[in-house]
Amino acid sequence: MTPPDIDAVATLLSAAVTSRVTPGAVVQVGTATAPRWTLAAGRVSYAADAPLVSPVTVYDLASLTKVLATTTLAMRHAAAGTLPLDTAMADRLPQFAAQPRITVADLLEHAAGLPAHRPFYRDVAGRAGYLARLAAEPLTYMPRTTHEYTDLGFILLGLLIEDAGGASLATQFDTFVAEALGPAEIGYGLRGNWRTRVAPTAVSPWREQMLAGAVHDDNAAALGGVAGHAGLFGTASAVAGYARWYLSLWQRSVIVSGGVTAAQAERFATRGAVPGSSRALGWDTMLPTSSCGSRLSPRSVGHTGFTGTSLWIDPERDLYVVLLTNRVHGGGDASGDGIKALRVAVHDAVAREWR
Repeated sequence: MTPPDIDAVATLLSAAVTSRVTPGAVVQVGTATAPRWTLAAGRVSYAADAPLVSPVTVYDLASLTKVLATTTLAMRHAAAGTLPLDTAMADRLPQFAAQPRITVADLLEHAAGLPAHRPFYRDVAGRAGYLARLAAEPLTYMPRTTHEYTDLGFILLGLLIEDAGGASLATQFDTFVAEALGPAEIGYGLRGNWRTRVAPTAVSPWREQMLAGAVHDDNAAALGGVAGHAGLFGTASAVAGYARWYLSLWQRSVIVSGGVTAAQAERFATRGAVPGSSRALGWDTMLPTSSCGSRLSPRSVGHTGFTGTSLWIDPERDLYVVLLTNRVHGGGDASGDGIKALRVAVHDAVAREWR
């Protein structure tokens, strides 16, 4: 028997495609032990002859990189003692010695005083250029007095993780995937036959080209496509595999996996104490105004990506919801209002019927 939430979500996706919120989408819903269902809708672009979206369509995951890669690697390094959460950034990056004390935990909670975004890609490229610009960037508030969601903090966190692991984020993440997830179509950049299945994002005015397999975020591109805030590509099934891994640790059916402990999984998913913030370590947490709607459990955590991606995990309901789109393609959802409404509606439809 088809669960009723499939029909409800299918209607929502069809409407989103028709109204040009996104040319296509994939949703996967499941538990800690298995996917329950996967639904694909639309095409990878608005061209009449574009390939149909399928469960193996590869998407630019955008800021899901912050939790899937960077936060996960931060957990691994915290467990190994190579990058404890209370590590002061200036102790590892002397360029920041003149700044107020900023810790790894501050970066993870978007509470380090850094602004949301700067178009550094216009002037610099590579690690040295970005470090110089970030070190010269004035803080917009004193660390931990408030919060501001920021790409810049996760760019810095990525650099710290690369130093701690003595390898690129891409290499470290691939190691984690092999240890924890097994064969999974997720990683920095494209590989194998992914290019034939990738959903294009948008034209980059800076790069003067339509992006299809090149990272959408320009700062990530200037860092070689591998950064702490963006750069991952993957399928819905791969993101869902990560969600099952996280749920298994969080629910303590597994105690250690991929260099991460169950206690850490719970710790990183616990909302912090920064005034006015809904942020945990890397993750966002459930509020009535969250992108996951109003029906998930209070302990739920999740994240979104600018290209139109999202992942939410609910340990009490034993539920994850992966929603991947390329809503930036074609400019039909320039304001972002369409994807915001779609995310809320999809999660509410799933949670309403979840048993």
